[in-house]
Amino acid sequence: MNQTILKEARLEVVAEPSVPTGIGPTLRSLREAKRLSPGEVSARLKFTSRQLDALETEQWDRLPTGVSLRGFVKNYARYLEADVDALLAMLDSQTGTGAVKPVAISRAGSLGPADLPIHGEPVHRPWGWLVIILVLLFVAGFYAIERGWVPDSWLVFDWLKSLKK
Repeated sequence: MNQTILKEARLEVVAEPSVPTGIGPTLRSLREAKRLSPGEVSARLKFTSRQLDALETEQWDRLPTGVSLRGFVKNYARYLEADVDALLAMLDSQTGTGAVKPVAISRAGSLGPADLPIHGEPVHRPWGWLVIILVLLFVAGFYAIERGWVPDSWLVFDWLKSLKK
């Protein structure tokens, strides 16, 4: 009877597949599941392959600390489309760093994966276009005054009336 109980106990013990336990092996398994090479990830995230390897092997002395490390993990998790908050919590528990206070964001979804610039994509600023548009409006206004297309009642200043021919 003891042998049958022992056999049943042996049958119940099933070998579980190896589950990654730390943030490094977790990120590596997520990357491998997406069939991405370390070179592809480092080119996309603009981190060296040495930094990527150090993170995946959890060599904390070869990595930046604090906000830089959290940003690295956050961008890596976004790129892999993983749960960012869970991975940051895992990082905090492993490195002993505290969570950074959350910052209020003015529009929903403003920090999504689409906000990460693609390699070689320039970052656009609207100020240049605003200046160009204002200069064009200024030139067009003076051209319209000079051609006589603007009525005299609109020209408040005498120097503007002197421009009209």
